[in-house]
Amino acid sequence: MTPHWPIYLITDRRQVGGHGLVPTVDAALRGGIRAIQLREKDLPLPLLLALARELRELTARAEASLVINGRIDVMLAVGADGVHLRSDGLPTRAVRRVIGPRKVLGVSTHSMAEAQRAEDEGADFVTFGPVYETPSKAGYGRPVGLAALDAVCRRVRVPVYALGGISRARIRETLGAGAYGVAMISEIMSAGDSFAAARACVDVVRDATRDHSVDHR
Repeated sequence: MTPHWPIYLITDRRQVGGHGLVPTVDAALRGGIRAIQLREKDLPLPLLLALARELRELTARAEASLVINGRIDVMLAVGADGVHLRSDGLPTRAVRRVIGPRKVLGVSTHSMAEAQRAEDEGADFVTFGPVYETPSKAGYGRPVGLAALDAVCRRVRVPVYALGGISRARIRETLGAGAYGVAMISEIMSAGDSFAAARACVDVVRDATRDHSVDHR
């Protein structure tokens, strides 16, 4: 399944303040976001499952996609659209056999070799980064930069989403480097008004992809 969304919103409940994660995601969906990755890795399974069910209802209502970070069982339990793997997590090829061809399969990558391997093993898309400095990805080393993003986008045939420090002001240059889309967290999650933040980012992507002749229909 090829993703058709230009912005891939990754959740982080610690960034939403008093707004709550579910209302924040709801507002982002109303603002035009069409893909949510549920990434709350430290939640106990019962709480994660309950949250996934709530987000599945919201995304279904918005005709948006829900991707679960790392948990095939949760994806299957709530009827989510796919699963997202770490580069050093479950084997991509094995996960593809389990979930079948109709579920979307994303993989986090941090190098050319990881991106190519994910593609070869059946990923539908990859995230690549961190492109810029960002506290949430400090454990993955120094930012890879736009040149590395450009190189990966030229070599990898599946959609590549730029990840790490992606602000609204940086959307245009990451798409200009060849990224199919952008994976965002704090720009929308911590905005306070996630509806307005999402709408503003969607508008920038729409203008930028029109300029670069990228079709995300």
